[in-house]
Amino acid sequence: MVSGASIAGPALAHWLHRRGAEVTVVEQSPGLRPGGQAVDARGVAKEVIRRMGLDAEIRAVCTDTAGAYVVDADGKVLDTHRAEENDGDGYISEIEVLRGDFAQVLYDDTRDGVEYVFGDRIAELSQDADGVDVTFAGGDQRRFDLVIGADGLHSALRGMVFGPREQFVRHLGLVLAFYTVPNEFGLDRWMIDYHQAGRSAGLRPVHDAERAIAMLSFPSPEFDVDYRDVEGQKRLLREQMAGVGWETERILAHVDSTPDFYLDQVAQVVMDHWSSGRVGLLGDAAFSASPMSGAGTGLALVGAYMLAGELAAAGWDPEVGFARYEERMRTYVEDNQEIGRMHVQMLTADPDAAPAPEPDVDALMALVERAVGGPELPDYAGVPDSGPTG
Repeated sequence: MVSGASIAGPALAHWLHRRGAEVTVVEQSPGLRPGGQAVDARGVAKEVIRRMGLDAEIRAVCTDTAGAYVVDADGKVLDTHRAEENDGDGYISEIEVLRGDFAQVLYDDTRDGVEYVFGDRIAELSQDADGVDVTFAGGDQRRFDLVIGADGLHSALRGMVFGPREQFVRHLGLVLAFYTVPNEFGLDRWMIDYHQAGRSAGLRPVHDAERAIAMLSFPSPEFDVDYRDVEGQKRLLREQMAGVGWETERILAHVDSTPDFYLDQVAQVVMDHWSSGRVGLLGDAAFSASPMSGAGTGLALVGAYMLAGELAAAGWDPEVGFARYEERMRTYVEDNQEIGRMHVQMLTADPDAAPAPEPDVDALMALVERAVGGPELPDYAGVPDSGPTG
């Protein structure tokens, strides 16, 4: 069983089904959640999409962003980044998709061969040497060979099995908000970014020319607003972004009318192990690198490929399969988490403080290359593979 039906969960379901497993995905939302932040696939993640047989489907729902302009308070362009730079793996990725659209592609690909249970969640579980007994909030009780948590940064399954979130979630000192706004700003395939004293405001185009995605961030060493308290989050956002300049006030004017407001801390999940017995973790639940890494989708896709492959290669022995999955993924995760931390430090740097020492450019470029390139993908020759569904 897989908990979570965003990107990591259905991607894992794809590969588990191809390897011969019977898969159930449970999602507490009543259905797929539309919209959301734009997510990127770079480097090795693009190869995983190709092996899934979904390259055409994913590219068909890309935002088609041409690039990004960094502007000053008057809207004057200070810097330009184009999507084709760095072979499509740069500041703007050639594969950039709204999270909800990406999830829809994965769901459409897997729904005929995978059982999906929406509007329910795991309430209790207990495991023994042979399986895991799961009690759902809706009252059903079932037994599974393996249970995988792919339920995000605030993973309830991680809390049940591994301990409270405070043990693993590392706040990076930045808060991020995004939501849909009317495209009254004249966006046309170009993203716009504005930065002022550690705070940022931006607008991202989407397929629908009448809409745009607003992105706002501000530094906050302590974050104590409940992620479920939406009204409290909106108050905090208005307070922290007041007086920032550029188009920020116009963007904030749509906070109360937007259908998909989101605000949360920028955080990482750091764990010594991503499994316990027959229960494992994947994606942000296990190793969030934060949105500032630009690698959340890549980590989820590559992790799903590795986890299903290693479990199948180990004859579904969880101890062996989980250990090999972690061994293959650990360096990739740590490199991308370091990129995420560095990005936050740059965004929140005090402009009045003494300048930081010049970075080791060679070391930085090597880190970026590893973080994007990722681990070598095994072919898993000899492991069952029913092939792409498309």
